[in-house]
Amino acid sequence: MTQTTPPHTIDPTTQQQLAAIVHAARERRAEDVTVLDLTDVSTTLDYFVIATATAGLQLNAVQENIRQKAMEAGLNRPTVEGPSERWLLLAFGASIVVHLMTREAREYYDLEGLWADAKVMDFPEERQA
Repeated sequence: MTQTTPPHTIDPTTQQQLAAIVHAARERRAEDVTVLDLTDVSTTLDYFVIATATAGLQLNAVQENIRQKAMEAGLNRPTVEGPSERWLLLAFGASIVVHLMTREAREYYDLEGLWADAKVMDFPEERQA
């Protein structure tokens, strides 16, 4: 069963980088942005960021904004897998992997179910003033 926990003892730089990616995705109207902490369940991966976007233009807009904000937060340029009209993957090394998916692809591949033992990290949405 997936459990929601506050970010635990991760280094402040990684925490800030994850927050920048989450904010960048939400800024371009990605939905259901979820961060999975894989450090206790994988020996090769640290964090997944999974977000839902519509195909085509929105997927591209979200990935461009994530790429820019992540690099501003100190991450190297990501490798891009795909891209397709349904799923795009941005890999910032093995430390942070971002999955941008259409709703249909996200339901079909069910990464949250596949990694059900991972902790879900909480990044509350910022309120507009």
